[in-house]
Order: sequence, then structure tokens, then C-alpha cells
Amino acid sequence: MKKNSNRLIRINQEVKHDLTTILREDIKDPRVSPLTSIVKVDVTADLKFCKVYVSVMGDEFAQKETIEGLKSSAGHIRSELAHRTNLRNTPQLSFILDHSIEYGVEISALIDKVVQTDQQNEVEDDLDTNKMETEDKEVTE
Repeated sequence: MKKNSNRLIRINQEVKHDLTTILREDIKDPRVSPLTSIVKVDVTADLKFCKVYVSVMGDEFAQKETIEGLKSSAGHIRSELAHRTNLRNTPQLSFILDHSIEYGVEISALIDKVVQTDQQNEVEDDLDTNKMETEDKEVTE
């Protein structure tokens, strides 16, 4: 079976949707941050294993605590997943911290900063141009 078959893509989407619901509604562990998102899910073709890529907004301590909380709740999450999905095998879950959302926020902030600096430079250039034009008019008069 090829890696990105339609069946596997649908299973990944369904597992991601169900895990998101479980994370939002059923996990009561205080270590799991409420600002946790499931970014991506990779289920193997034999449905035995599943890598769950998780993004946590917060400092490094909150990220570490959330991953530990998810790992300790993996059995409960797996049993809830078994109840919600109609799969032959319920995959064993492994949670992996993903920094892509944080990286995107940082890049967006850098772009905003560059745009703001560029706009300020444009305004300063316009002021300098206007000042030079008025000086030229005074000199010619």
C-alpha cells in the first residue's frame, strides 16, 4: 500500500478530529495546557502505531508538562479513541512536541516589524522630500 493512500489520509483526518475532541472534552489532567493543539497525525498503514504532533503555546515548562500529561493519559486517550472510531486496531499513541505554530508566530512578528520599519522609513523620506522642495522654492524666490 502506498504511503499516502486515500484510505490512510481519511483515517489520519478522522483520528486527528477524534483526538482533538478527546483532548478538549475528556482530558482532566492539570498538566495538559488548555492551549494545546494537535497539528498532525500519522497512522501507520497497519494501524498499529500513531504519531501525534502536538503544539503547546506557552513556555518550555508548560510544553514539557503537557507532553508528560499526555503520555501518562495515553491509555485513557487510546480507549476513548477506540470507542469513537471504527477501526480494526486502535493505534498505540506517541506524542511528539511540534514547534511549527510557534515558529510561524515568530516569523509573522518579524515580518510585521520589517513592514512597520519600512513604513516609518517611507514617511521619513516623504518628509525629507517635502522639506527639500520647500527649501528649493525659498532659494528660487
